[in-house]
Amino acid sequence: MPITTCIFDAYGTLFDVAAAARQAAGEPGFEKLQQKWPELANHWRLKQLQYTWLRAVTDAHADFWDVTQDGLDWALEATELHGDATLRQRLLDLYWELQAYPEVPEMLRALKSGGLQTAILSNGSPPMLDGAVQSAGIGEVLDNVLSVESVGVFKPDSRVYDLVPERFRCARDEVLFVSSNGWDAAGASGYGFVTAWVNRAGEPMDRLPWKPAHVLSDLTTIPQLAGL
Repeated sequence: MPITTCIFDAYGTLFDVAAAARQAAGEPGFEKLQQKWPELANHWRLKQLQYTWLRAVTDAHADFWDVTQDGLDWALEATELHGDATLRQRLLDLYWELQAYPEVPEMLRALKSGGLQTAILSNGSPPMLDGAVQSAGIGEVLDNVLSVESVGVFKPDSRVYDLVPERFRCARDEVLFVSSNGWDAAGASGYGFVTAWVNRAGEPMDRLPWKPAHVLSDLTTIPQLAGL
């Protein structure tokens, strides 16, 4: 069936999650971060994801903001930057102001101009997602922002993916689901979506039962994949 609906993961897919550490590293007072910000950003993101998986499989759901703070605290300790409350707070503040990747606004406008439905489906809590959408200025090219908080479990639980056909009244194979997380794209493939993995870092394919239909280096060609 033709694609009618394009769904995007948020963090790492539309929004640059490394931007908070990168920006803070260039600000006065955070000189210790200058050499360590890439390592901190990587640790922060990995632990943030790992904690969502552990909470999902142990039925110990928490707001994504709590998970984000826990991941940062681990990353700060791992990089020997813990104990600086000012740095911690600055990094958390910047996470609410993440910018979209450069190609995102034009790509979303092309989808909307082509008559497709667009939305975010994210582990993020509604306030976090609202902050990121507003900061990036992409609210007008999104039909909806769907959060796991409405089902109380993190991706890749199928109840999260269920939110898309329930909201848009579409068949699973009408959905192009786009994520920067290989495991997320794989889970969505197993669910029945057409999937695209945005592999900006050139990482190996995850060894899982399902694979994404498409592997991209950025989001530029999404309109073409959607049939426009």
